[in-house]
Amino acid sequence: MTDLTVARESADLEAQLEQHRIELTAYCYRMLGSASDAEDAVQDTMMRAWRAFDRFEGRSSLRSWLYRIATNACFDLLNGKQRRARPMDFGPAATADAPLAPPRREIAWLEPMPDSRVLPADGDPADLAVARESIRLAFVAALQHLPARQRAVLILREVLRWQATEVAQLLDTTVASVNSALQRARATLEASGITDSDVAAPLDEEQRALLARYVDSFERYDLDELVSLLHEDVRQSMPPFEMWLMGAEEVRSWMLGPGAACEGSKLIPTIANGAPAFGQYRPSGPGGSFEPWSLHVLEISEGEIVGLNYFLDTDTLFPIFGLPARP
Repeated sequence: MTDLTVARESADLEAQLEQHRIELTAYCYRMLGSASDAEDAVQDTMMRAWRAFDRFEGRSSLRSWLYRIATNACFDLLNGKQRRARPMDFGPAATADAPLAPPRREIAWLEPMPDSRVLPADGDPADLAVARESIRLAFVAALQHLPARQRAVLILREVLRWQATEVAQLLDTTVASVNSALQRARATLEASGITDSDVAAPLDEEQRALLARYVDSFERYDLDELVSLLHEDVRQSMPPFEMWLMGAEEVRSWMLGPGAACEGSKLIPTIANGAPAFGQYRPSGPGGSFEPWSLHVLEISEGEIVGLNYFLDTDTLFPIFGLPARP
């Protein structure tokens, strides 16, 4: 075999594997609740597949084989690790005047994910709608409460619509075991009370107007206008802080108090977890220059904002979302 033939075969294999990267990233993100861990799991999957491809006998499809490898890679990453969490997992809502405890950086926080890394640009609209629904923050957070195998079963059966026989083959178990795991996973999710929210695309005129008002009121720091966009029971969280707030008036009090340094910020739009998102740049740098402060991920339901998720780990998240260092 000539060097040219080897190079061509290697390129062909790489192209075959790359065709599955986006859907595998979505699967691993649902499993792991972390954009960075999902990328690591998919890269590990590709490397394992590359090294083992000469032993791939074609008894299943390449796609099924890759999902088996990806599932094992996720299991390896989940082994012995704490689950990804949101501030709401640690206790009741605080009040805006409560002392702010130091950030909990030892906690594995749930991370947002850019749509561009988990949704194909040219996918079928119906399939894309299901995919967006299944990467919502609230849904991915609920998945983290499931044991790893139940998590895999639920995603494969309910999201990806695999047959029970296919899942049993992937997990080296029985159909009865798969069905039992699915029932337990459904019961856990039902008990978790997943928050309803709308997905971002396609945006209708009402949603576009709501987002325009959000950006305008936040950048002008017009809190009367901003609060008018919020559901009365809106939830605000700000990992890595454990504190979270509930209620539009609590949000207003927070923004007038500890959050007042956000006045004068600029927002750059993006999309995360099937929802509208914004990179926030606060005028707190040298000489009042703008610097990255947080990634806003909004949860919207029936024309109102029901969730304000402010992720402060901009060193990690802004590069993942392609947001610049300066606005």
